[in-house]
Formats: sequence, structure tokens, C-alpha cells
Amino acid sequence: MSDHTYDFEITMSCGGCSGAVDRVLKKLEGVKSYEVSLEKQTASVIAEPTLEYATVLKTISKTGKKINKGVADGVEQSVEVPAA
Repeated sequence: MSDHTYDFEITMSCGGCSGAVDRVLKKLEGVKSYEVSLEKQTASVIAEPTLEYATVLKTISKTGKKINKGVADGVEQSVEVPAA
């Protein structure tokens, strides 16, 4: 199995916003690398095959930031956060 690439469009208005997303991704197990761009309003994650899109989505949503779009391995996904 190969790594996953997850891309998110997130509404972030300041460095604190992008910093919050940065912090949760840094702690998430299975993330190989990531890039958060305040300028582009995006977060891109390279994840191990075992890390699911829904887990990354839920983790980012915990920051309280609005996720406008999500893409997993080039395929657009729902940004509805599954109920716990």
C-alpha cells in the first residue's frame, strides 16, 4: 500500500489559526509530512496507508476552523465530520 495525500481548504484568518492546524497535525500519528499555508488557506498531508481521511478531517475540525473542501488521493471527499 502506498501513502495517502490529503488536501484541505481551510478558512484561516491569522497565524494563530494556521498554528492551531499545525499543532494538531504535528501530534497526529501516521502523518509523515504536512504543510499548512495561511496564504493559500490550505493544509496538505502525506499520511501512512493506515491513516484514514476521516481521522485527519476530524483532527483538523477540532481546531474550530471551517473546512471548505477535502481531497483524498485526488478525489474530492465530504467535509462533513462524522459524529463521534
